[in-house]
Amino acid sequence: MLSRQVRSLSTKPSLKPVNPNFGSGPCSKRPGWTLDALKGAALGRSHRSKLGKNKLKESIELTKKVLKVPKDFRVGILAGSDTGAYEAAMWSMLGPKPIDVFQWESFGAGWQSDIDNQLGLGSKAAFHKAEYGELPDLSKARKDADISFTWNGTTSGVCVPNGDWIAADRTGLTLCDATSAAFAMDLPWDKLDVTTYSWQKVLGGEGAHGVIILSPRAVERLESYTPSWPMPKIFRLTKKGKLIEGIFEGATINTPSMLCVEDYIDALNWAEEKGGLDGLIKTSQANLDVVKKWVEKTPYASFLAKDPKTVSSTSICLSLDGLDGKKVKELVALLDKENVAYDIGAYRDAPDGLRIWGGATVEPKDMELLMPWLEWAYGQVKSA
Repeated sequence: MLSRQVRSLSTKPSLKPVNPNFGSGPCSKRPGWTLDALKGAALGRSHRSKLGKNKLKESIELTKKVLKVPKDFRVGILAGSDTGAYEAAMWSMLGPKPIDVFQWESFGAGWQSDIDNQLGLGSKAAFHKAEYGELPDLSKARKDADISFTWNGTTSGVCVPNGDWIAADRTGLTLCDATSAAFAMDLPWDKLDVTTYSWQKVLGGEGAHGVIILSPRAVERLESYTPSWPMPKIFRLTKKGKLIEGIFEGATINTPSMLCVEDYIDALNWAEEKGGLDGLIKTSQANLDVVKKWVEKTPYASFLAKDPKTVSSTSICLSLDGLDGKKVKELVALLDKENVAYDIGAYRDAPDGLRIWGGATVEPKDMELLMPWLEWAYGQVKSA
């Protein structure tokens, strides 16, 4: 079987993916996207004008609708992409309770580092770490502690399978970095108090803007707790002990790009046309299914995620036996040169391998067309 597989690799595929953008962020624009989608942008107008505020508010309301956010939750737009949104949450809310930090890839490690080294809360925190490809022991989450975690490890391709490990009767808050999960995975809002993401992942939006979603319990924390450290203006969600409600109605802290806002609105409207959240999840799962079938029949390929229940449908990370790091980079460069797949190398801190984006803006038929090219490229660099 293996010899037949290897022989087939010498034949260069004749069909290429229509869209070669398989990178994990910024991610592919939606199918059919053109610059015409931005014609309605409030360019040259203040974001605080009636038009500007209405555009921002429209994006917030569409976000709630597509993500099925509960009516009593708040959705706000912040600066600095997902990083800015998550940092605002940590700087504003962590401190009054013990903290359980779960990390299994580079971004979770970054949140742990900031909690320990920037906020100085290491003495109040329990750090639960796993290596790439695995999850830490989630059963160690305490219901009286705040919890920091990523729903989907963008750089490892490992996601939490569900929210069952989070106590329903918790007294602490959950802070969830969902940047590569939102719009592609089912997020249990009853288990999430603070959720953040960026526009540039599953919806293929543009960079620099983050979204923060707050439960009523998170708002209560904001209004009852004042951190001991100075708070940068860009992170301030309260004023005189009260939530700044304007942030969650379109009055952003600083100036957003109205061009990017228009692009986000376009992506959200497209999401609605695809059947909303269910349609987006279905597409991402279909992409993962394509890769699963290929891995099952390919002796040298495997998922970086060790447990099948934790394999990500968005940042799909693969290991390739028989190729060292240099050879993997040659494979990635070859597919780039052929205009077949761009930006599919593993994250710089991750083990050598591939990271293929399977979010909802990637069409499964393009994922199917990519698989033979992976085989061909593997054969080319393996025999070189």
